[in-house]
Amino acid sequence: MGVLTGKTVAILATDGFEQVELTEPMEKVKDAGAEVHIVSLASGEIQGMQHADKGDKFPVDKTVDEVSAADYNGLILPGGVLNPDTLRANAKAVQFVRDFFVQHKPVSAICHGPWLLAEADVLKGRTITSFASIKTDLMNAGANWVDQEVVVDQGLTTSRDPDDLEAFCKKVVEELREGKHEEQTA
Repeated sequence: MGVLTGKTVAILATDGFEQVELTEPMEKVKDAGAEVHIVSLASGEIQGMQHADKGDKFPVDKTVDEVSAADYNGLILPGGVLNPDTLRANAKAVQFVRDFFVQHKPVSAICHGPWLLAEADVLKGRTITSFASIKTDLMNAGANWVDQEVVVDQGLTTSRDPDDLEAFCKKVVEELREGKHEEQTA
């Protein structure tokens, strides 16, 4: 049995996600024993990207219309430019993210993924990192942005880019294992 046996984790993504930022965390969380659902805006498949080139397509397990944060023990937000930009324009996706913070559940976001956290208005006073090009957006949303491989702040794990995936995945599993963060603020 893995350290995450009995836990269910959502990965919220849509077309344009950076493929390795979905596949590596998903693999590590599954290897640790968790069940993982890819949640998206519509059923069918979503298109991964390998930087500027199209990658593989992945099946969607659930849509944002079918799920609630209460169904999950944690949330992972992969990056890619188009992915979080599309998701932050969808009110249900934004509320789904916000609800994890209200329920004090671990959330992990890498690269451009934290853009969605800015839209969900959950960054005030939090120390985070991201892909450098969205630093100003995150600071304008109230975050204390730092240039570090991985940052954990009250159950919120963030990293800069695919080069940080090893450290990111390790912290994702640790935070999911620890579970609820009562001191986390919405």
